[in-house]
Amino acid sequence: MSAVVIVGVQWGDEGKGKVVDLLTAEADAVVRFGGGANAGHTLVVDGEKVVFHLVPSGALHTRPRCILGAGMVIDPRVLIDELAEMRRRGLLSEGRVTISERAHLVLPVHFLVDELRERGPGAIGTTKRGIGPCYQDRAARRGVRIGDLDDPAHLKARVAASLAGWRPEIEALGGTPPNPVQVADELLALAEELRPWIGDAEDAVHTAREAGERILLEGAQGTMLDIDHGTYPFVTSSSVTAGGACTGSGLGPGHIDRVVGISKAYTTRVGEGPFPTELHGEAGEALRRAGHEFGATTGRPRRCGWLDGPVLRHAVRVNGLTELALTKLDVLQGLETLKVCVAYELDGARLERPPSRGLERVTPIYEELPGWTEDVAGARTLDALPETARAYIRRIEELAGVPVTLVSVGPDREETIRLRDVWA
Repeated sequence: MSAVVIVGVQWGDEGKGKVVDLLTAEADAVVRFGGGANAGHTLVVDGEKVVFHLVPSGALHTRPRCILGAGMVIDPRVLIDELAEMRRRGLLSEGRVTISERAHLVLPVHFLVDELRERGPGAIGTTKRGIGPCYQDRAARRGVRIGDLDDPAHLKARVAASLAGWRPEIEALGGTPPNPVQVADELLALAEELRPWIGDAEDAVHTAREAGERILLEGAQGTMLDIDHGTYPFVTSSSVTAGGACTGSGLGPGHIDRVVGISKAYTTRVGEGPFPTELHGEAGEALRRAGHEFGATTGRPRRCGWLDGPVLRHAVRVNGLTELALTKLDVLQGLETLKVCVAYELDGARLERPPSRGLERVTPIYEELPGWTEDVAGARTLDALPETARAYIRRIEELAGVPVTLVSVGPDREETIRLRDVWA
């Protein structure tokens, strides 16, 4: 048995979808352990782009079972659409998907609160998908869970409790609270389409583990958006690190064998918050165009910058990374010189990792490396890359302190260099 966790090591959008899709070809079960429809995992297969927000990225393979864990917050309409897409592709066989009855439902009130908050001076640049307010309901013990769909009276009481809790803030922000009866009735109408797939996801995960199967645990967002270890308060509302894989799936830490961190060959961020290596002006625009850096969920342009070594080191520590998968190496081709941030300077002191406060005031300390002009998309071995590209990868390994075991040189499944079998 092997259980492998996939996490992003930057601010999300690192290319987790492609890596999960690749590794799922050899997995028996793939588990999405947290987050919601604020995550958009883009897959490109035979030139066709598919974006999943809730079902695990491995859903395009026929072999693995797809499990949505208790740590998730689920927009039922989005999930129904994605299940329909799987069915259209002939991938929704009986027993293929299990939705944890403990996962929470994103309600219309959560969308409303998210929208109202983002209009004001306290906006942090959320996707407005209701994720934060849903997690707030969960923490306040007034959330509505997937399993509540089986008990109409209980469901209506839970919806009413949620709306009562939000009413003062909604009215203070100038909004009108939804009608709780109408919301509950709409959820019950959707329940019939979800009911065949709802079950004990934690038992499904442990049954797979006890049978000696290969389990892939898929995260959302990235380490620097983690509620505890990210750039607070400009973070998501859940634990997106490897520790969150345990709490969100029900597997204990002793059941995890490897933790693979996904990093772009440069850095991007969506929304507000500090970003030490951000490139402004034409330099940032050029990187954005080359990398097609626009959000899969919102379509918003991503902020782009050089690779950040302190962020990598931080992610290695808090996730217990065993290795890195490097994506979008091809985007850097054509650049004469590359820069890598190796440390920060803050108030006269050198910092090797991001500080808990003051990240917006740090000055990046850069190291320059030569770039390459050759097209790397056809490379399938490390030796097929230009020497300067190999040197860039080696420097990343030195900064992170863990090996790079996979390199993506293009968006398609086949455009990948695999240096180690994570299941071995």
